Amino acid sequence: MNISETNLMFKAFSDETRMRILHILTAGELCVCDIISILNLPQSKVSRHLACLRKCGLAKARKNGLWVYYSLKKPRNKIQESILHCVKNCFNAVPTLKRDLNKAKEAVKSQAGSV
Repeated sequence: MNISETNLMFKAFSDETRMRILHILTAGELCVCDIISILNLPQSKVSRHLACLRKCGLAKARKNGLWVYYSLKKPRNKIQESILHCVKNCFNAVPTLKRDLNKAKEAVKSQAGSV
């Protein structure tokens, strides 16, 4: 990983909305509509931040018909591995992130029940 890729990844990690998205994706794969609902943000803003997370290699997208589903990407290096470990384990003390994650877990559970 070169310095430019590292900077891009840390830039992605430093934004509140992207941090919230990364944290909810620790619950599992979510469709864009679920992400919008959980974060209570407009589709355009969520899509812009998801594109940034894809570009830096932290998230991946899967299209299924008209729906696009996002999940965390498997870490490609130690830096990504450490960041994603922190996202999964360090932020439950932040009330907003904890609330988001609980909603995300419900959405993932609901998706599993509808399959």
